[in-house]
Parts: sequence; structure tokens; C-alpha cells
Amino acid sequence: MRPFALFQRVRQISEREKLTKDIDMRDHYDFSDSVKNPYAKKLKKQVTIRLDEDTIAYFKKLAEEKDLPYQSLINLYLRDCAQSHKDLKLEWQ
Repeated sequence: MRPFALFQRVRQISEREKLTKDIDMRDHYDFSDSVKNPYAKKLKKQVTIRLDEDTIAYFKKLAEEKDLPYQSLINLYLRDCAQSHKDLKLEWQ
């Protein structure tokens, strides 16, 4: 782009900014009929968890068979355990 053309482009942008400076974009939108996001309460929380390699391999293989992301499959499994109040029975020997 030639220097003069570049100057003209910058001048056009600055003139546009001056015109829209006093306009609040919220004035252009009507949210009176908006609906609250029903999934907002179900947002996921990122955590760090250490799992055995063979456990991850198991879920990755199962997820591939089910055509799901493996992390989603692990989440579904853990959610099912939590909802059904599954209790792990450990016996020390």
C-alpha cells in the first residue's frame, strides 16, 4: 500500500471512531425477550487428576469404540457413580 493510501485509510478509521465514540452498542440490542442459559449451572470445572496409564488407555479405547472424547467418558462414568452413590469397598491385606 502506498504511503498516501495508508494515510487515507488511517484517516478513514479515525473519522469512523469519532462518529461511533458517543454511541453505546447496548442501545442497539434488545434483550427484553432473552432467556437465561439453562446450562450455566452445569459448567465444568477444570481439575488436575493423576491416573494410571493403563486406566487412561482403558478409557481411551472404550471412548474410541463409543465415538466419544475419553475425558467426557470418564466424566460420565464418575457422574454415574456419584448419582447412584456407589461406594468403593477396600480390603487391606
